[in-house]
This record gives sequence, structure tokens and C-alpha cells, in this order.
Amino acid sequence: MRGCTIGVDLGGTKLLAGAVAADGTVLARERREIAGLGLEDVLTATAEAAQAAAAVAGVEVAAAGFGIPSLIDRRRGLSVSCVHLPLDDVPFAALVRERLGVPVAVDNDANCAVLAEWRLGAARGCDHVVLLTLGTGIGGGLVLGGSLYRGSVGAGGELGHVPVDMLGPPCFDGCPGRGCLEALCSGKALERDARAAAAAAPGSPLAQDLAGRGSIGGERVTELARAGDPVAQELLHALGTRLGAGLAGIAMTFNPEVIVVGGGVMGAGELILAPARAELARRALAPSKDVPVVAAELGPEAGMIGAALLAAEGAQ
Repeated sequence: MRGCTIGVDLGGTKLLAGAVAADGTVLARERREIAGLGLEDVLTATAEAAQAAAAVAGVEVAAAGFGIPSLIDRRRGLSVSCVHLPLDDVPFAALVRERLGVPVAVDNDANCAVLAEWRLGAARGCDHVVLLTLGTGIGGGLVLGGSLYRGSVGAGGELGHVPVDMLGPPCFDGCPGRGCLEALCSGKALERDARAAAAAAPGSPLAQDLAGRGSIGGERVTELARAGDPVAQELLHALGTRLGAGLAGIAMTFNPEVIVVGGGVMGAGELILAPARAELARRALAPSKDVPVVAAELGPEAGMIGAALLAAEGAQ
């Protein structure tokens, strides 16, 4: 089978590679753990996963695309700032191209996700799109005027580091900011706040769960909230409200047709989106206060599918 591309979505702890047909159908998938690996091992695991996905699907690879959790300098072809992987000042595309022997495209992982949701998911038919991925951190992607927007050198759309509260908590992983959207609404922020809430309400199901497990993540907070724990419910409502405050500024800056919210934290769905929409409507001016805020449709494979679409449209 010809005409397929490989998409690879790299995260801080694992990667997902897929052989993707022209219509976005995923023909095969491969996962690899990459937490704690050095550069050479990350590159090897990335190339091997891409090759394995192609082999399982039985396809001839036309090109490969990669979404990486890094700021990109497109002028120099470098990954310039990557918190979770050893990719600072690394010519990622050139190094992977050497290993695979096919044309390669590389972009920020959230750019790949918004490309997928724009072409195939929740933002189909729109020319002005904002996407936020609420995971361990927060990524952002923009489609403006019918084109993927990357900024002057390729590092645009870092919406997770838009300040929301100048006196808020310090941001994570080397960001010098305080009160960034990521510091308030990410998976790490939810875990931090869950620990504080458990300490303040030691008799709550959330506190008892944390005591028994020793850790508490967003998925478990959501489960407890859906089971009726008011402490967990308030945590998600507060996160959604803070998200809405950030979305108000984003909506008035870009005036998009739709704001798409994805990522692992979005397992909470309307428990987050409902208060976010309400806060956006309270804070933003018309007409931006009425922008639809919707859940992403492609789930955890959006970045991988978008990377494959990126390769199909512009690999070098």
C-alpha cells in the first residue's frame, strides 16, 4: 500500500507512532516508553517505533511527521526548549531523517493536535481555531485565517504560559512565570491542588483515597467527582473557572470560531467545560464571549494523526 505517512507524537514519558492513511485512518500503532532516556536512545526509540508501525501496517512510507513537546526555531531547524526530553538545541528533523531515510516534518505537538482537529475533528470547516491541550502541562495551537499559525520563528501559540494571575502560584519546569494558565489548570496543578484540598478536608473521600494510594492524579479526581465527592467536584469546578478566565483573554485576542479543549485532564469533560464557558462569558466582551468551547474529538491520538498529516502536507 502506498501513500501512507507515519505520525509520531512524543510525550515526556512515552511516544505513540502510527501508520496513517490519507483520510486519517490509523492502520497500525506502536508505543514506546522514553522516560529518562538520553538523546541517542530517544532518537533510536522514535525511529524504531516509526519503522515498526509501517511494518505492522504493511505500507510503504512516503514521509514521517513528528510532534515534539518543544519550542521550535524553524529558521535554524532546531528544537530549542524542551522540558521533558533532552532535545534542547537539537536538529531533530535532520537526525531522524538520517535514521529513516524518508522526508521528515517536525512541529510542536500541540500544533500537530490542532492540525488534526481542524482537518478531521472538532474544528472541521473552521478557519479560525484555538486548541488547548490540558495534560501534565498545557499546550496551545492556532489556526488563523485558514492556516496553521506558528509565529515569527515557529514558537508561537504557547498559550499554556499566558499569565492569568500575576500573583498566582509559580509555574512548573523552569518557566519563570507565576499564575500562568499551566500553573492553574494543568494536570500538575490539579494534583497540587488535590493534595492541598485533602489536607484541608481529611475526612473527604479524596483525602482517604490519597492516603491509601499515596498519589492522586486527574483521572482519579474525576472518578471521585463523578461518584459525588464534593471536594473533588469543587477542584474541577475551580480549575474550569480559572480556565475560563484564561480563555476570555485568548478569545478576545484571536476571536476564533471555536475553542477546542483536549488532553488527559479533559476526561472530566463538562465538569471542567461548563464552568469554563460560564467564566468566559462573564469576562469577555461581545462577540468573543459567545465563542463555542468544545471538547476535542480525536482524543489521545490527535497529535499522532496531526503529525502524519503534517508529513503528508509538507515533509522535506
